[in-house]
Amino acid sequence: MRNTDIRIRDPYIVADKETKQYFLFGTTDSDPWNGEGEGFKVYRSENLEEWVEEGYAFRPPQNFWANKNFWAPEVHKYLGKWYLIASFYAEGHHRGVQIFRSENIIGPYTAISDKPVTPAEWDCLDGTLYVENGIPCLIFSHEWTQIHDGAICAVELTEDLTAAKGDPVVLFHATDASWSVPDTGDVVQAEGENYVTDGPFLFHENGVLKMLWSSFAQEGYALGTAYSLSGSIRGPWRQNPEPTCPFGGHGMLFEDFSGRRLLALHAPNTSGMERLRLITWNSVTIPQDSDAS
Repeated sequence: MRNTDIRIRDPYIVADKETKQYFLFGTTDSDPWNGEGEGFKVYRSENLEEWVEEGYAFRPPQNFWANKNFWAPEVHKYLGKWYLIASFYAEGHHRGVQIFRSENIIGPYTAISDKPVTPAEWDCLDGTLYVENGIPCLIFSHEWTQIHDGAICAVELTEDLTAAKGDPVVLFHATDASWSVPDTGDVVQAEGENYVTDGPFLFHENGVLKMLWSSFAQEGYALGTAYSLSGSIRGPWRQNPEPTCPFGGHGMLFEDFSGRRLLALHAPNTSGMERLRLITWNSVTIPQDSDAS
Protein backbone atom coordinates (compact mmCIF):
# COMPACT_ATOMS: atom_id res chain seq x y z
CA MET A 1 0.00 0.00 0.00
CA ARG A 2 1.18 3.51 -0.79
CA ASN A 3 0.32 6.75 1.00
CA THR A 4 -2.43 7.48 -1.51
CA ASP A 5 -4.07 4.11 -0.76
CA ILE A 6 -4.52 4.63 2.98
CA ARG A 7 -7.48 6.67 4.16
CA ILE A 8 -6.31 8.08 7.50
CA ARG A 9 -6.93 11.09 9.73
CA ASP A 10 -4.71 12.41 12.51
CA PRO A 11 -1.56 10.51 11.44
CA TYR A 12 1.11 9.73 14.03
CA ILE A 13 4.42 8.16 12.96
CA VAL A 14 6.96 6.46 15.21
CA ALA A 15 10.45 5.99 13.76
CA ASP A 16 11.68 2.96 15.68
CA LYS A 17 15.48 3.11 15.70
CA GLU A 18 15.84 -0.45 17.00
CA THR A 19 14.11 -2.04 14.02
CA LYS A 20 14.72 0.74 11.45
CA GLN A 21 11.00 0.64 10.71
CA TYR A 22 8.36 3.36 10.61
CA PHE A 23 4.98 2.72 12.24
CA LEU A 24 1.91 4.73 11.23
CA PHE A 25 -1.08 5.12 13.54
CA GLY A 26 -4.19 7.26 13.10
CA THR A 27 -7.96 7.48 12.90
CA THR A 28 -8.72 4.56 10.60
CA ASP A 29 -12.38 3.60 11.16
CA SER A 30 -14.52 3.39 8.04
CA ASP A 31 -16.92 5.99 9.50
CA PRO A 32 -15.13 7.75 12.37
CA TRP A 33 -17.91 10.31 12.78
CA ASN A 34 -21.10 8.26 13.10
CA GLY A 35 -20.18 4.59 12.79
CA GLU A 36 -19.46 1.96 15.41
CA GLY A 37 -15.93 2.23 16.81
CA GLU A 38 -13.74 -0.45 15.22
CA GLY A 39 -10.28 0.31 16.61
CA PHE A 40 -6.96 1.63 15.37
CA LYS A 41 -5.00 0.00 12.56
CA VAL A 42 -1.23 0.20 12.39
CA TYR A 43 0.94 0.25 9.27
CA ARG A 44 4.67 -0.51 8.92
CA SER A 45 7.16 0.84 6.37
CA GLU A 46 10.88 0.90 5.65
CA ASN A 47 10.78 3.96 3.40
CA LEU A 48 7.67 6.05 4.25
CA GLU A 49 6.27 5.31 0.80
CA GLU A 50 5.22 1.65 0.84
CA TRP A 51 3.27 0.36 3.83
CA VAL A 52 2.18 -3.03 5.15
CA GLU A 53 -0.94 -3.23 7.28
CA GLU A 54 -0.11 -4.98 10.57
CA GLY A 55 -3.71 -5.29 11.75
CA TYR A 56 -5.21 -3.54 14.75
CA ALA A 57 -3.07 -2.00 17.46
CA PHE A 58 -6.27 -1.63 19.49
CA ARG A 59 -9.73 -3.11 19.29
CA PRO A 60 -12.36 -2.39 21.95
CA PRO A 61 -12.76 -5.25 24.44
CA GLN A 62 -16.16 -6.50 25.48
CA ASN A 63 -17.97 -3.99 27.69
CA PHE A 64 -15.63 -1.15 26.71
CA TRP A 65 -17.31 2.09 27.81
CA ALA A 66 -17.11 3.84 24.40
CA ASN A 67 -18.63 2.81 21.08
CA LYS A 68 -17.89 5.62 18.61
CA ASN A 69 -15.53 8.44 17.62
CA PHE A 70 -12.33 6.41 18.05
CA TRP A 71 -9.97 9.25 17.21
CA ALA A 72 -6.33 10.37 17.03
CA PRO A 73 -4.18 7.63 18.58
CA GLU A 74 -0.65 8.57 19.51
CA VAL A 75 2.02 6.05 20.55
CA HIS A 76 4.85 6.97 22.94
CA LYS A 77 7.63 4.98 24.57
CA TYR A 78 7.74 5.78 28.29
CA LEU A 79 9.75 3.99 31.00
CA GLY A 80 10.47 1.09 28.66
CA LYS A 81 6.92 0.35 27.56
CA TRP A 82 4.71 1.54 24.72
CA TYR A 83 1.63 3.65 25.45
CA LEU A 84 -1.28 4.48 23.15
CA ILE A 85 -3.27 7.63 23.91
CA ALA A 86 -6.59 8.17 22.11
CA SER A 87 -10.04 9.78 22.26
CA PHE A 88 -13.41 8.03 22.61
CA TYR A 89 -17.10 8.81 23.00
CA ALA A 90 -20.42 7.19 23.90
CA GLU A 91 -23.93 8.53 24.43
CA GLY A 92 -24.35 9.45 28.09
CA HIS A 93 -20.61 10.09 28.48
CA HIS A 94 -18.39 13.04 27.76
CA ARG A 95 -15.73 12.52 25.12
CA GLY A 96 -12.49 11.62 26.88
CA VAL A 97 -8.83 10.69 26.44
CA GLN A 98 -7.76 7.25 27.67
CA ILE A 99 -4.34 5.57 27.91
CA PHE A 100 -3.36 1.99 26.97
CA ARG A 101 -0.14 -0.02 27.25
CA SER A 102 1.66 -2.76 25.32
CA GLU A 103 5.01 -4.54 25.39
CA ASN A 104 5.18 -4.16 21.60
CA ILE A 105 4.84 -1.09 19.44
CA ILE A 106 2.17 -2.68 17.22
CA GLY A 107 0.13 -3.84 20.23
CA PRO A 108 -2.23 -5.17 21.21
CA TYR A 109 -2.79 -2.28 23.61
CA THR A 110 -4.85 -2.76 26.77
CA ALA A 111 -6.30 -0.15 29.10
CA ILE A 112 -4.30 0.75 32.20
CA SER A 113 -7.38 2.24 33.88
CA ASP A 114 -11.13 1.84 33.44
CA LYS A 115 -11.82 5.44 32.44
CA PRO A 116 -10.31 8.45 30.70
CA VAL A 117 -7.67 10.55 32.44
CA THR A 118 -9.37 13.79 31.33
CA PRO A 119 -12.08 15.30 33.57
CA ALA A 120 -15.28 13.23 33.53
CA GLU A 121 -17.45 16.34 33.16
CA TRP A 122 -15.48 17.82 30.24
CA ASP A 123 -15.63 17.17 26.49
CA CYS A 124 -11.98 16.39 25.69
CA LEU A 125 -9.97 14.95 22.82
CA ASP A 126 -6.54 14.67 21.20
CA GLY A 127 -4.20 13.95 24.09
CA THR A 128 -0.42 13.96 23.75
CA LEU A 129 2.24 13.01 26.28
CA TYR A 130 4.95 15.44 27.33
CA VAL A 131 7.44 14.81 30.14
CA GLU A 132 8.74 17.95 31.86
CA ASN A 133 11.35 17.70 34.60
CA GLY A 134 10.55 14.02 34.96
CA ILE A 135 6.81 14.65 35.41
CA PRO A 136 4.50 13.15 32.76
CA CYS A 137 1.82 15.54 31.54
CA LEU A 138 -1.14 15.17 29.21
CA ILE A 139 -1.71 18.05 26.82
CA PHE A 140 -5.23 17.93 25.32
CA SER A 141 -8.09 19.90 23.86
CA HIS A 142 -11.12 21.05 25.86
CA GLU A 143 -13.67 21.01 23.09
CA TRP A 144 -15.66 23.86 21.59
CA THR A 145 -18.76 21.69 22.10
CA GLN A 146 -18.78 22.81 25.73
CA ILE A 147 -16.98 26.12 25.76
CA HIS A 148 -17.36 27.45 22.16
CA ASP A 149 -13.83 28.88 22.22
CA GLY A 150 -11.84 25.66 22.30
CA ALA A 151 -8.86 25.45 24.66
CA ILE A 152 -5.56 23.60 24.83
CA CYS A 153 -5.02 22.38 28.40
CA ALA A 154 -2.44 20.47 30.43
CA VAL A 155 -2.69 18.19 33.43
CA GLU A 156 -0.03 16.30 35.36
CA LEU A 157 -0.31 12.50 35.42
CA THR A 158 0.74 9.94 37.97
CA GLU A 159 4.06 8.27 37.18
CA ASP A 160 2.27 5.14 35.90
CA LEU A 161 -0.03 7.31 33.69
CA THR A 162 -3.18 5.78 35.20
CA ALA A 163 -4.73 9.01 36.52
CA ALA A 164 -4.51 12.78 36.60
CA LYS A 165 -2.81 14.62 39.45
CA GLY A 166 -4.59 17.84 40.28
CA ASP A 167 -6.70 20.00 38.02
CA PRO A 168 -6.01 20.90 34.40
CA VAL A 169 -4.70 24.33 33.49
CA VAL A 170 -5.62 26.25 30.35
CA LEU A 171 -2.62 27.04 28.15
CA PHE A 172 -4.49 29.05 25.51
CA HIS A 173 -7.76 29.36 23.60
CA ALA A 174 -8.33 29.14 19.87
CA THR A 175 -9.07 32.86 19.60
CA ASP A 176 -5.62 33.68 20.99
CA ALA A 177 -4.45 32.95 17.43
CA SER A 178 -5.40 35.79 15.10
CA TRP A 179 -5.71 33.35 12.17
CA SER A 180 -8.34 31.10 13.84
CA VAL A 181 -11.87 31.68 12.56
CA PRO A 182 -15.25 30.10 13.35
CA ASP A 183 -15.64 26.86 11.42
CA THR A 184 -17.58 27.36 8.21
CA GLY A 185 -19.46 24.06 8.53
CA ASP A 186 -16.75 21.66 7.39
CA VAL A 187 -16.91 19.87 10.75
CA VAL A 188 -18.76 21.98 13.27
CA GLN A 189 -22.51 21.78 12.76
CA ALA A 190 -23.76 24.12 15.47
CA GLU A 191 -25.13 27.59 15.95
CA GLY A 192 -23.05 30.53 17.04
CA GLU A 193 -19.33 31.16 16.75
CA ASN A 194 -17.39 28.01 17.58
CA TYR A 195 -13.61 27.93 17.46
CA VAL A 196 -11.82 24.60 17.21
CA THR A 197 -8.66 23.45 19.00
CA ASP A 198 -7.32 20.08 17.82
CA GLY A 199 -4.22 17.92 17.83
CA PRO A 200 -1.59 19.50 20.13
CA PHE A 201 1.96 18.24 19.60
CA LEU A 202 4.98 19.60 21.49
CA PHE A 203 8.56 19.83 20.23
CA HIS A 204 11.76 21.82 20.69
CA GLU A 205 13.33 23.96 17.99
CA ASN A 206 16.39 26.18 18.45
CA GLY A 207 16.02 25.89 22.21
CA VAL A 208 12.37 26.99 22.17
CA LEU A 209 9.44 24.84 23.32
CA LYS A 210 6.81 24.93 20.56
CA MET A 211 3.45 23.38 19.88
CA LEU A 212 1.67 22.40 16.71
CA TRP A 213 -2.12 22.55 16.94
CA SER A 214 -5.03 22.81 14.51
CA SER A 215 -8.04 25.04 14.00
CA PHE A 216 -9.86 26.58 11.08
CA ALA A 217 -8.36 29.43 9.05
CA GLN A 218 -9.88 31.33 6.16
CA GLU A 219 -8.62 28.60 3.81
CA GLY A 220 -10.08 25.75 5.90
CA TYR A 221 -8.65 23.25 8.37
CA ALA A 222 -5.12 24.43 9.14
CA LEU A 223 -2.05 23.86 11.27
CA GLY A 224 -0.62 26.55 13.53
CA THR A 225 2.42 26.92 15.75
CA ALA A 226 2.62 28.38 19.25
CA TYR A 227 5.69 28.82 21.45
CA SER A 228 6.28 29.11 25.18
CA LEU A 229 8.04 32.25 26.42
CA SER A 230 9.16 30.48 29.60
CA GLY A 231 10.24 27.19 28.03
CA SER A 232 7.67 25.39 30.18
CA ILE A 233 4.33 23.93 29.18
CA ARG A 234 2.72 26.46 31.51
CA GLY A 235 3.77 29.24 29.17
CA PRO A 236 2.78 31.95 28.64
CA TRP A 237 2.16 30.85 25.05
CA ARG A 238 2.33 33.09 22.01
CA GLN A 239 0.88 32.33 18.60
CA ASN A 240 2.49 32.76 15.21
CA PRO A 241 0.32 35.29 13.32
CA GLU A 242 -0.32 33.08 10.28
CA PRO A 243 -1.04 29.36 9.89
CA THR A 244 2.09 27.25 9.55
CA CYS A 245 0.31 25.04 7.03
CA PRO A 246 -3.00 26.31 5.58
CA PHE A 247 -4.01 23.20 3.61
CA GLY A 248 -4.13 20.41 6.23
CA GLY A 249 -4.12 19.72 9.91
CA HIS A 250 -3.58 17.55 12.96
CA GLY A 251 0.17 17.44 12.45
CA MET A 252 3.19 15.99 14.24
CA LEU A 253 6.95 15.95 13.71
CA PHE A 254 9.44 13.09 13.61
CA GLU A 255 12.94 12.45 12.33
CA ASP A 256 13.54 9.90 9.60
CA PHE A 257 16.59 7.63 9.71
CA SER A 258 18.63 10.09 7.65
CA GLY A 259 18.06 12.83 10.24
CA ARG A 260 15.47 14.87 8.33
CA ARG A 261 12.67 16.36 10.42
CA LEU A 262 9.36 15.65 8.70
CA LEU A 263 5.89 17.02 9.27
CA ALA A 264 3.07 14.46 9.06
CA LEU A 265 -0.54 15.66 8.71
CA HIS A 266 -3.73 14.74 6.91
CA ALA A 267 -5.12 16.54 3.89
CA PRO A 268 -7.64 17.24 2.62
CA ASN A 269 -10.03 17.36 5.56
CA THR A 270 -12.96 16.07 3.50
CA SER A 271 -14.42 12.89 4.97
CA GLY A 272 -13.35 9.85 2.97
CA MET A 273 -10.58 11.68 1.10
CA GLU A 274 -8.08 12.17 3.95
CA ARG A 275 -4.54 11.01 3.20
CA LEU A 276 -1.16 11.15 4.91
CA ARG A 277 0.99 14.08 3.77
CA LEU A 278 4.71 14.24 4.57
CA ILE A 279 6.56 17.55 4.27
CA THR A 280 10.19 18.35 5.01
CA TRP A 281 9.94 20.62 8.04
CA ASN A 282 12.51 23.18 6.94
CA SER A 283 10.46 23.74 3.79
CA VAL A 284 7.58 25.08 5.88
CA THR A 285 7.80 28.81 6.42
CA ILE A 286 7.36 29.58 10.11
CA PRO A 287 7.16 33.29 10.92
CA GLN A 288 9.01 34.12 14.13
CA ASP A 289 7.72 36.65 16.62
CA SER A 290 10.54 38.72 18.10
CA ASP A 291 9.69 37.34 21.57
CA ALA A 292 10.96 33.91 20.48
CA SER A 293 14.49 35.08 19.66
